Amino acid sequence: MVLMIDTTVEHIGKQIEEELLHSGADPAGFELIDPVGMNISHCAGCNYCWLKTPGICVIKDDYAPILQKMSKADQVWLISDTHFGFVSYQTKNILDRVMPLVTMYLKFKDGQMRHVMRYDHQPDFGIIYTGDGDQAYLERWCGRVALNFGSSSLGVFPAENGKEAVSCML
Repeated sequence: MVLMIDTTVEHIGKQIEEELLHSGADPAGFELIDPVGMNISHCAGCNYCWLKTPGICVIKDDYAPILQKMSKADQVWLISDTHFGFVSYQTKNILDRVMPLVTMYLKFKDGQMRHVMRYDHQPDFGIIYTGDGDQAYLERWCGRVALNFGSSSLGVFPAENGKEAVSCML
């Protein structure tokens, strides 16, 4: 499944969704989440999701269903406005809350310290952005996110290249 999380002001995820439908994608194979109006708190760094309630965030807000869907998705696309070259605070907040998907245990892999994954299945990550994002920086960041989750980067695409991103989703 392809999971798209759209935090943009213009809600460009709808355009991406229409492009997917136009390209013949099975509507059951993707889902668009628009978190506008949802109550999604910031990570408190309490580590309960590692120590006291493994795999479950103790913050009681609207994020739990998003986390569940992320854990089962094959691809997660973050659709974000950019500010100062980076993703919006809403997008960063969505990603900061994924810590229940990993354990507190660490291991060396390819000479770098990595969290041990909690689940066998990890989604690949991609970014579609609006504004003046720093393409090279966003590509490095997306690559690091994917590396930290033992998955792959699907790439980083400006919104005007949405058709190219859609081709990666199919």
